[in-house]
Amino acid sequence: MASSEPYTEEWLTGPASTAFYTRTYLPPPSSSSSPTTPSDSPNPKAALVFIHGFIEHVGRYTHVHAAWAARGFAVFAFDGRGFGRTALDAAHRTRGSRYGRTSAKEQMLDVAWAVRSVRERWAGVPVFLMGHSMGGGIVLQFAAGGGDKEVVGALAGVIASSPLLRLTHPPLGLVRWAGGKLGILLPDQYIPATVKPETLSHDPQIVEDNKNDKLCGKGASLRCVDDMLSKGEMLVESGYNSWPVDLPILLFHGTADEVNLFDATKEFYEKVPAKDKTFNPYEGGFHELHNEPDGVKEKVIGDCIAWAEARLSAAPGSGSAARL
Repeated sequence: MASSEPYTEEWLTGPASTAFYTRTYLPPPSSSSSPTTPSDSPNPKAALVFIHGFIEHVGRYTHVHAAWAARGFAVFAFDGRGFGRTALDAAHRTRGSRYGRTSAKEQMLDVAWAVRSVRERWAGVPVFLMGHSMGGGIVLQFAAGGGDKEVVGALAGVIASSPLLRLTHPPLGLVRWAGGKLGILLPDQYIPATVKPETLSHDPQIVEDNKNDKLCGKGASLRCVDDMLSKGEMLVESGYNSWPVDLPILLFHGTADEVNLFDATKEFYEKVPAKDKTFNPYEGGFHELHNEPDGVKEKVIGDCIAWAEARLSAAPGSGSAARL
């Protein structure tokens, strides 16, 4: 890796002996809240665990995660099971890995592993969990009863960007029903499933980059697709009831998102019983608000960091929290 990059890369072994491609961003010494550790890495004021979206990878978030690090946060991001380099890097991937092959159950275990790994590395600092799109649905599901309760209880807050709760243009009910049945019979069957690059951002360069990105796939397993759609819908219909009332939540979504339904995020926000909840709508924003031009991405990223900073003093781990 070039020394000029703002992150370090590692292959780490996670649940089911899966090799995960990971990136870690550290704050510069000047933003450290404590003296540097013996390894010469600054001790962050907090940490962020990040979960990316469907058929993409963490390499698309360098500018986002570098901004968090510049404000004193450590960021741990990984290509999810079945995606990015975790699935496609022939030299490092786990034997038998296949693009798009994953499930909600495995994703919950993977998130718990990531959070535990971060808490072991930076004991005593608050940990936030953030996800975009499919990743947004995953982090909401994790907190709302799907994840390890001890891990959830140690989180300082959850951030969901354009979460997949309902699709803006959902398939016909019969198609969904058939897909669900086939997902039981043939869970690992690969099916085409794409996101139109033109719907991601108003920035033509982002669109072009996505079209040419070899780590962005064009499909996934039946189980992966059915799980992410059904779990998202369940969160809006009933899953919100299981949200821990003392766990802060930030939701944000563009009103012109043609991928995931803006109104579903708004509905979830209105229903979720969290004492501390925030919903930031961005008028006219497309699916990837963190990639929108004309100052939007800077505002979105800044708003997220400011929200987390405002909750540091009351966060679990802000004192001498025990390790998980």
